[in-house]
Amino acid sequence: MLTVGCTSNPADAPPPTIEPAQAADSPPVTAALDGEIRQLPGPTQGAVFEPATGTLAVLSPRSKSESTLSLLNDGRAPRTVTLSPPATALSVDGKGGLLAATRGGYFRIDVADAEAGKVEVDGAQDVEFTAIAVRADGKPVLGSADGAVYTLGDDHTVAARLKIFARVDSLVTQGNTAVVLDRGQTSVTAVDPSGTKAPQALRAGEGATTMVADSRGRVLVADTRGDELLVFGADPLIMRQRYPVPAAPYGLAGSDQLAWVSQTAANTVIGYDLSTGIPVEKVRYRTVQQPNSLAYDDKTGTLYVVSGSGAGVQVIRDAAGRP
Repeated sequence: MLTVGCTSNPADAPPPTIEPAQAADSPPVTAALDGEIRQLPGPTQGAVFEPATGTLAVLSPRSKSESTLSLLNDGRAPRTVTLSPPATALSVDGKGGLLAATRGGYFRIDVADAEAGKVEVDGAQDVEFTAIAVRADGKPVLGSADGAVYTLGDDHTVAARLKIFARVDSLVTQGNTAVVLDRGQTSVTAVDPSGTKAPQALRAGEGATTMVADSRGRVLVADTRGDELLVFGADPLIMRQRYPVPAAPYGLAGSDQLAWVSQTAANTVIGYDLSTGIPVEKVRYRTVQQPNSLAYDDKTGTLYVVSGSGAGVQVIRDAAGRP
């Protein structure tokens, strides 16, 4: 277990780190794929599903100064939104829109109108934000490349800043508790609702890379270097399950029925039932090359597998229903 403390002294030495783990370089796809494939504008860096509008949002790097956000819905043509400066991470806002972290603040994206506006965070114009999430009370939480968590009091104002990490690589929330993934420390840390304390932190395997929250109050983490799926409770932070998943697990998605994990060294995605206390494999699908990002629509049972290498998005309908 890691022990952490609150510090505001910029002279304090950064925490010790290891080389962050990464997704495996996927082999070429040689077999027929499940589902259907939709094309995207090149490689991608993240994806989320916005349930109120039934929209898959996929973030793609475009240049050093811009990102492209692709909005995909059944029944209408794909739409794109240009984000400048480039975005680094996505989150749903719980109100039918999206948030995207960027330097100096974040974008609010109106999915219905495919429009984005930048929100500047007070006093943070030079901060490289790398992660974003929204608490149950609607307050955005941002993480930075220099290892700080910013809890906002409103759209612009910083209510609390906690700088104890090497880097904030991912943020999720359960209720008003934020959970931080730091790849360099391969750790997960709970940040209390005040945003000023991190009472609990845990080592997350040998090289944790990705993290998502699910609707059952769990936090799922892929230990890519250690070939494991890790399952945490958030309040209090506690590891509840760990299970071997070979072939460099990386992409994650939670759903009402199953937890979804991609194997980047095998171009495969697996659905696990977590209800019995130990993950039980229920379904397995062949995927597009480099299945780095997953998203799931609980209403329709559709699993989206997004390629990080430019092979598009794979749409697998009734994904959990295969016998």
